[in-house]
Amino acid sequence: MKKILFIVAAFLTTFASAQIKMPAPSTTQKINQDFGMGAIELTYSRPNIKGRTVLKENSELAPLGSIWRLGANAATKIKFTDKVTIGGTELEAGTYVIYAIPGKEMWDVIFNKGLNNWGSDGYKEAEDVVRVKVKALKSSNFAESFTMQFANIAAETCELHMTWGSVQVAVPISTNIKDRVRAQIEKALTAETVQANTYYNAASFYYDFDKDNNNALVNITKAVEASKDAYWMVLLKARIEKALGDKVSAKASAQKCIDMATGKNADYVTFANKLIKSL
Repeated sequence: MKKILFIVAAFLTTFASAQIKMPAPSTTQKINQDFGMGAIELTYSRPNIKGRTVLKENSELAPLGSIWRLGANAATKIKFTDKVTIGGTELEAGTYVIYAIPGKEMWDVIFNKGLNNWGSDGYKEAEDVVRVKVKALKSSNFAESFTMQFANIAAETCELHMTWGSVQVAVPISTNIKDRVRAQIEKALTAETVQANTYYNAASFYYDFDKDNNNALVNITKAVEASKDAYWMVLLKARIEKALGDKVSAKASAQKCIDMATGKNADYVTFANKLIKSL
């Protein structure tokens, strides 16, 4: 019995020692980015150059003119929780794989439905949903690891940047949120009881998105009247008054913001002083 137990223990020890955990040659990165009224999730692997040639004619890695998985291992996947527009084509919410055909001056970046593909194996042009051409630019920083990231993120636009070696491309992505937000605001403003924050959000929308400063002023005035201590609302009122060309009122509102925010929020005091200097 002891002999059997010794043999089993020896086997388990040998088996355990064989399970050596090593870092992946191409590490996986997952990025979650809020965008518009939804979010974008990107999953890809990051190969390193390791002295090899990349993004050149017949290069060892990502040769020009050939379909590339945009990374290593499994195909790069991107998930949109809300519809977006890429290259003039509207893309419904869902998960897609991304490929590229790098060129010396331009890249074809492809969004495709082949979710079960391993890398570029199984790629079918018939499953493309978007194909967009983007410029290949020289990057100021050399990237040893293939890098993807979202940049220049605004309410309705952002860019998907891809950098490797000395090459960088940017894929523009856009979404339309104005119509849906406007519908929400108009409905909220017709409620029997309207809160100060509802007026404030409406004013922010009309000022930032619609550029309807008259409507913005009507709503921010109601917001300020309903919330006597909200210095941030008073600052927005000053900005709207400035946009309407009413410098006197803008200065008075900015000074009121300073008086209210002093001792509470130094940033708003700075913002208001800066606005006054700009008048």
